[in-house]
Amino acid sequence: MMSAMTLPANLDQLNADELRELVRQQAEVITRNDRELNWRKIKIDKLTHEVAYYKRHYFGIKAERLPVEQGQLFEETLAADMAAITEELAQLSETKPKGQAKRKPLPPELPRTEIHHEPDSTTCACGCQMKRIGEDVAEKLDYTPGTFTVERHIRGKWACAHCQTLIQAPVPAHVIDKGIPTTGLLAHVLIAKYLDHLPLYRQEGIFGRAGLPIPQSTLAEWVGQMGVTLQPLVDALKTEMLSYPVLHADETPVAMLDPGKGKTHRAYLWSYSIGAFEPVKAVIYDFADSRAGKHAQEFLGAWRGTLVCDDYAGYKALIADGVTEAGCMAHARRKFFDLHANNQSQIAQRALATIQKLYQVEREVTELSPDERQRIRQAQAQPILDEFHDWLTRHRVQVPNGSSTAKAIDYSLKRWTALVHYLDDGQVPIDNNWIENRIRPIATGRKNWLFAGSLRAGKRAAAIMSLIQSAKLNGHDPFLYLKDVLSRLPTQPNSRIGELLPHRWLPESAA
Repeated sequence: MMSAMTLPANLDQLNADELRELVRQQAEVITRNDRELNWRKIKIDKLTHEVAYYKRHYFGIKAERLPVEQGQLFEETLAADMAAITEELAQLSETKPKGQAKRKPLPPELPRTEIHHEPDSTTCACGCQMKRIGEDVAEKLDYTPGTFTVERHIRGKWACAHCQTLIQAPVPAHVIDKGIPTTGLLAHVLIAKYLDHLPLYRQEGIFGRAGLPIPQSTLAEWVGQMGVTLQPLVDALKTEMLSYPVLHADETPVAMLDPGKGKTHRAYLWSYSIGAFEPVKAVIYDFADSRAGKHAQEFLGAWRGTLVCDDYAGYKALIADGVTEAGCMAHARRKFFDLHANNQSQIAQRALATIQKLYQVEREVTELSPDERQRIRQAQAQPILDEFHDWLTRHRVQVPNGSSTAKAIDYSLKRWTALVHYLDDGQVPIDNNWIENRIRPIATGRKNWLFAGSLRAGKRAAAIMSLIQSAKLNGHDPFLYLKDVLSRLPTQPNSRIGELLPHRWLPESAA
């Protein structure tokens, strides 16, 4: 929101210095407003161009090149993206979207629950008792698995016969202004799509069996709007995550559609989480169109702490720029495990037994304080690692270059500094399994997604899954969490949005 400056009433009484200061302040306000207007213009131009792009493909024939199921996913992605862009444009222009087409009334056979909204007082300011002269009724569609119901929101109209004053309870704030779905239905659609991995065309069929087939295009519009609505919450979660000194990072491939070619190419979902030993549990997914290291750099920005990660080269620029690298002992173990599984290598067997001893130490220190954990690691794990390094070095010269054994040994020796970093910091875990377990639901989802329909759709999925998985990490029912958050967001001050983060959230009844 652009700011304005009110001129003082005693302008003619100000001296020269005061006038100069006033002019300077006015100039600052004008400059700031010009910058904001320019940013808004650039953003609006970008979004307008994006709308044109999506319309061109949405109303074209590109989806016909895809198999039926993929074509349906493609269409729902475009509908959701266009709804999201429309919502962003409405926010930037600070205007309400143009009036929607009049919707059909909800089926009369659906069960209805009446919710009455009346003024706190029906006594007129003139002292007369007002009379109820009518009401406005708005119906919202709610859903519990297998059953639709209708909420009838009834707002009585009260008038004063003496002074003709009319009062009415305000329209309850809703995450979709004048929208038909309750927050419960919206939460259900999001959970079904991003947790249960049910595409919208399948949800349309499920709703049809419950008595009301909500069109896939309508569901997609809701999803797009919810992505925009929930993004500030994800941004707040990211800001808090980057305040911690230890983070985990990992990435996994996801197919993304190129609508212009009707084909998919490999994109990546990057996962970040707060350190495994921190009291706050949170994970954030970041969708990108490649595995390039620049994506990790852009996400972490100015953050400089300890990053627990694998040996992927994309992280090396971060390390060179001041981020401390902590390696993953599980990855080192995996090299020897594969070696042993393939040829029963005695070297691999010995390495696996040594690494097992390190993990035994970790099981003993998991519940201890960071200082105590560090002390015991240095007393018990350090000698094991020193002996292990000497043993690996001796055996490396005995095996031929390029062999499977050499590759397994080289992985540990080349990453030794990163692998043993955990000894010197009690907040750093021995491996990256914490984030690998957080990314596992994505691997499950890929079987049903088939692909991400666009970069925007991938980022929307990443944002919503961040909230869902973070809610699960904190022991919440994701459905109850999203339903409550969507109910409260329209009236939640920006300064207090942190109260709705998964690790702080309390149901409104308990807040």
